[in-house]
Amino acid sequence: MEHVDVAVVGGGPAGSAAAHAAAETGASALVFEKGVPRADRDHLGPDSTDAAGILDYWVDIMGIHPDEFPDGILLSELDRATFVGPTESCVLRSTGIDSSYDAFGYTFDRAAFDDWLRERAEGAGADYRVGVSVRDVETTLDGDPRHTLALASGETVGADFLVLADGPQRTVTNRVLDRYLPVPVTDHLGTTTANHIAYQEHRRLPEAVADDLRGAITFWWGYIPGHTAYPWIFPNDDNVARIGLTMPIGLDLSSVENRADYALLRPEDDTVPSGGEYLRRLLEREYGDAYDVPEDFPLVEDRGKSNGTETYPISSTRPVDSPVEAGIAVVGGAMGTTSAFHEGGDHVAVRTGAIAGELAGRGDLSSYNERWKDAIGDEILRNVTMADMVRDYGPDDWDDIFRTGRKMLADESGYRMFEQKFSAGWDAAKLLLRYRWNKYRHRDFVSIHESEYVY
Repeated sequence: MEHVDVAVVGGGPAGSAAAHAAAETGASALVFEKGVPRADRDHLGPDSTDAAGILDYWVDIMGIHPDEFPDGILLSELDRATFVGPTESCVLRSTGIDSSYDAFGYTFDRAAFDDWLRERAEGAGADYRVGVSVRDVETTLDGDPRHTLALASGETVGADFLVLADGPQRTVTNRVLDRYLPVPVTDHLGTTTANHIAYQEHRRLPEAVADDLRGAITFWWGYIPGHTAYPWIFPNDDNVARIGLTMPIGLDLSSVENRADYALLRPEDDTVPSGGEYLRRLLEREYGDAYDVPEDFPLVEDRGKSNGTETYPISSTRPVDSPVEAGIAVVGGAMGTTSAFHEGGDHVAVRTGAIAGELAGRGDLSSYNERWKDAIGDEILRNVTMADMVRDYGPDDWDDIFRTGRKMLADESGYRMFEQKFSAGWDAAKLLLRYRWNKYRHRDFVSIHESEYVY
């Protein structure tokens, strides 16, 4: 049986970062990636589905500056984020958080980024095997090997340390963690309850629309029902944009109050519209008076996963600790680090993977849970807090928050507006108090603690 120091299940950003970090310590690192076909890649690779945008301070969380990228990964620089409500809007031109990256952020080609991370890991000496599925992992705490990975081919591979990086689907992660918990892990990480679903299309924009949206990531809040459900447009290159949305899985429209207030719902809707239908309605609402949307916003069929479209899960739960005493680290989307506000997960995936890979490569994972909290804890707490604050928001609430946000941004930039004094009026004071109270309430944002694992 083949034996390696560090085995990594999943070859996306978290898995490739783990393998790279482990190999750099001199350890033998082996990545298993089942591989999926994509229209924008001529070989099998990770799923690589994501809106693929990075804010300025996320560059430092991720630990990789875009100056390191080869050509073809960075698609456009950003200078603002626009938040659109039913009648109010708010523009964020700075996150207000110190960063080594000068622009507001950037958008990038996720498939090309993942391929580069793989090449980077292989360049450091890691072995990356695509088209190989892991069925299960058996762990014997005092065994040699400690972990035995059972592959779909019937082969087995032994490893001293195991890094679980199989993303929000958690096909292997949930099976492994279940053995160390007194209650089913799906109580915390069930794919239908701990994830949202996202759908996006790659469309070429009319020149005037592309010029208007250039440099801006745009979000529409209060247009579709569901907790933290929203459409977006992310500009890419060559007048192409990702136009997509995220929404809860299994939302029952009969439970939605004031349905008529949601701009993208129709009286005849018996069930939640498909992602494609929601986006058609958005484009018609925003641009239908001036353009023939199907003709003037064509799909770019050689981009994305299939015919210019892609559907994918987004982890939308609080993160979990790892059973480090068993020599196991869970990283990236598998551990829930995309956060409950699904602000984007590549930066935290890369960072958690790199931490786990480094520690596993050095032969001691015991500090992993402490290290990842030090690295991304502020980011997770901020987003979990915001997500909880808006849990029951309807269209009118989003208008109120954007109206208040404009006043707050006049005094302070970006996220720092939540740290300012109560100088923007009573509505702002109430919002600040709610934010600070919720932040305090969620200061323990871990959904499974290290102490809950039973060995």
